[in-house]
Amino acid sequence: MALVCRLHRLRATMWQLGSVVARLSSPLRVPCSAMGRLFSCAQDALYRTPLYDFHLAHGGKMVVFAGWSLPMQYQDSHTESHLYTRRHCSLFDVSHMLQTKILGCDRVKLMESLVVGDIAELKSNQGTLSLFTNEAGGILDDLIVTNTSEGHLYVVSNAACRDKDLTLMQDKVRELQSKGSDVGLEVVDNALLALQGPTTSQVLQAGVGDDLKKLPFMTSAVMEVFGVSGCRVTRCGYTGEDGVEISVPAVEAVRLATALLENPEVKLAGLAARDSLRLEAGLCLYGTDIDEHTTPVEGSLSWTLGKRRRAAMDFPGATVIVPQLKGKVQRRRVGLICEGAPVRAHSPILSTEGTVIGTVTSGCPSPSLKKNVAMGYVPCEYSRPGTLLLVEVRRKQQAAVVTKMPFLPTKYYTLK
Repeated sequence: MALVCRLHRLRATMWQLGSVVARLSSPLRVPCSAMGRLFSCAQDALYRTPLYDFHLAHGGKMVVFAGWSLPMQYQDSHTESHLYTRRHCSLFDVSHMLQTKILGCDRVKLMESLVVGDIAELKSNQGTLSLFTNEAGGILDDLIVTNTSEGHLYVVSNAACRDKDLTLMQDKVRELQSKGSDVGLEVVDNALLALQGPTTSQVLQAGVGDDLKKLPFMTSAVMEVFGVSGCRVTRCGYTGEDGVEISVPAVEAVRLATALLENPEVKLAGLAARDSLRLEAGLCLYGTDIDEHTTPVEGSLSWTLGKRRRAAMDFPGATVIVPQLKGKVQRRRVGLICEGAPVRAHSPILSTEGTVIGTVTSGCPSPSLKKNVAMGYVPCEYSRPGTLLLVEVRRKQQAAVVTKMPFLPTKYYTLK
């Protein structure tokens, strides 16, 4: 084991150099031009994914999201695209997400010093949703961590938190290395494609040799996909449907996307559908529904806290978060089904007496349910499902009822 760790330490030095190179060769930035109603540009330049020209060629209506130029939608309307994903299969470009590898013998030690999850218990090629937290118990970002069979942790986190997440992980790498730990970090310069919907497995199986029936939700494998080697296929997604995310070498991204679109079952989908799909599935958008001022318990994400980690209280903010599991917190994230006009973020939530008690963080008309859905924060005494409340839209009060999430049953694929 000592020899193995020495070898890992030598490799870690090379990985660190590779990380520097990856950052120097970051995705192309271009002048900011496209603007969307839901998305805005706060800087003078944008990142482009490897599929930028591909989106334009397919009629993508480009907007700005988290510093990236991404398609809001294509020829189909938002509602058509949303419902198509629920019934068939849609392809999303999520290459803006940050992909990293944590390497070395002490990779689990590093990750568990930053997140709330039990990373040590993950089986080979198994992943989990976890949270970066600060010492005050606030959520710095949500991320997926996969324990790969290749001997590293594969991490996918949010584009809007790219610089913050990289700094957090790199600082911890340097800290542990200074204490003799064997650990390194490498930025993965791949594109990331999400294939989502009930016919995903049928579409993808035609292009892979692996049996996808043996790849359940939150597991991962490296395989050749439609002739493109070196792809990491992870059964996960942001829609509540069965689906996969495919990490593919950037130079092969257009080739793979083109191959997937050759199946008439597959259509391209953009940010608009992705947002309403994730809201129906009760999934958070970082910076909107959770942030540095929200604890996992307040955000109704207590399930991300590993049992062993709760007992050990060895993650950032544990002294704040763990007591909240047993006692009351002042507020909780809840789902709402609302009458009247569509409810949007920042709309006040009121008691039936008309007192403002909270705020909506996300809201939209649900294409699947034909109702207005939203999520937001209310005091614990108002968080029980079935509780009647009011929301204020355009200075008018509308009825709302606290509802369990997800609003629509999820259809993740699990082994029977």
